[in-house]
Amino acid sequence: MAKTKSAFFCQNCGYETPKWLGKCPSCSEWNTFVEEIVEKTLPQIVAFSKNNDRIQKPKSLSDIEHKGQMRIPLKDKELSRVLGDGLVKASLILFGGEPGIGKSTLLLQLAVKEKNLKVLYVSGEESDQQIKMRAERIGIENEHCFILTETNLQNIFNQAEEIQPDLLIIDSIQTLYSNQIESAPGSISQVRECTSQLLRYAKQTEVPVFLIGHITKEGVLAGPKVLEHIVDVVIQFEGDRNHVYRLLRTIKNRFGSTNELGIYEMVGSGLREVLNPSEILITSSDDTLSGVAIASTMEGLRPMLIEIQALVSTAAYGTPQRSSTGFDNKRLNMLLAVLEKRCGFKLGTKDVFLNIAGGIKVDDPAIDLAVVAAVMSSNADLPVSKEICLAAEIGLSGELRPVSRLEQRINEAEKLGFKKMIISKFNKGIEKKNYKMEIITCGRIEEVIRTLFT
Repeated sequence: MAKTKSAFFCQNCGYETPKWLGKCPSCSEWNTFVEEIVEKTLPQIVAFSKNNDRIQKPKSLSDIEHKGQMRIPLKDKELSRVLGDGLVKASLILFGGEPGIGKSTLLLQLAVKEKNLKVLYVSGEESDQQIKMRAERIGIENEHCFILTETNLQNIFNQAEEIQPDLLIIDSIQTLYSNQIESAPGSISQVRECTSQLLRYAKQTEVPVFLIGHITKEGVLAGPKVLEHIVDVVIQFEGDRNHVYRLLRTIKNRFGSTNELGIYEMVGSGLREVLNPSEILITSSDDTLSGVAIASTMEGLRPMLIEIQALVSTAAYGTPQRSSTGFDNKRLNMLLAVLEKRCGFKLGTKDVFLNIAGGIKVDDPAIDLAVVAAVMSSNADLPVSKEICLAAEIGLSGELRPVSRLEQRINEAEKLGFKKMIISKFNKGIEKKNYKMEIITCGRIEEVIRTLFT
């Protein structure tokens, strides 16, 4: 009987060592090594029909022909935007999110909606009857969508070779195992080996592959960090299970921007695309409240109007609190210091709480002016008119700095019925006569405060 061999793997980065170590020499994390049974065997070659006998040779860049139709258009516009305007052939996409957030539902919707594509949906977590129940709830029939409940990777490749799908979906990568590795499914070595074989399958057959991945309690994708380097695209599905809205973000994208954002609403029949996110991110209330300001921001190439909420109150304890949700806390402290130093507002003894409505996170500096307006509105208990939106970055001297893509921001505000917009006077090339709404230009914070509250 052959002797069983084992090795220790770092759960964070995948570093391998023959003995246990307290600290990983690769990523410097503590207590991350786990023991796994391994067996060094010659790799089994899995043959794929397309390009099977092709031997790669070096080519001059000028000799490489650009093929047309490299992207597959999708009926799901939000997912298509996040991927970079379509699904790239031969791409490997890692799709992560918390349990119950809607990962399987979204990709099953993708599988049944794309009636022009032959889709193979592989599930290692649910039975075919459970998937059928979810598909009936979505309410779309597709005879070109095939369901396979299997966890053995070699069997999956055999079935894919027979069906010849145009799209492969794996739910999830942590449930698969390869016969080449002796460790259990979900282990570091199994996840890494299965992902590498699926990458080889995608590149040789030019079939795009979606991998659903679990996340840890810290909110990061489970498995070694090398997993994120292997795949072409990493997408994160975010949101609170107690709310109906879900956000789709790109963490890594070799074929497009990582700043795009997709928004969905969870309804009884699945996930509904939200094509105009500004309408859901702004409270539709008739009451005029203090501490609320509307900012114009950009997520990739998409303009959005968001609601900034602030609360300023007298500090009940010795040290005032500074807390923000969806906004950088350090930037909030900087803006409060600018208000105190350059404008003379005494906020050093007051608690300041800031919230971006809708549960989204924004790092666009163009919302600085709206943050300041919301804070000053709450401090003076004077409301900001609901017909005004703001878009400007604030410098350390209290000046209003110009922002990018201002024309798109103005057009979005006009479309939603805003009457006025405050911007920096240093933004060049803006013709006020070309817009129906009133464009107010200011150079410093003091001018904005006088405009809003006098």
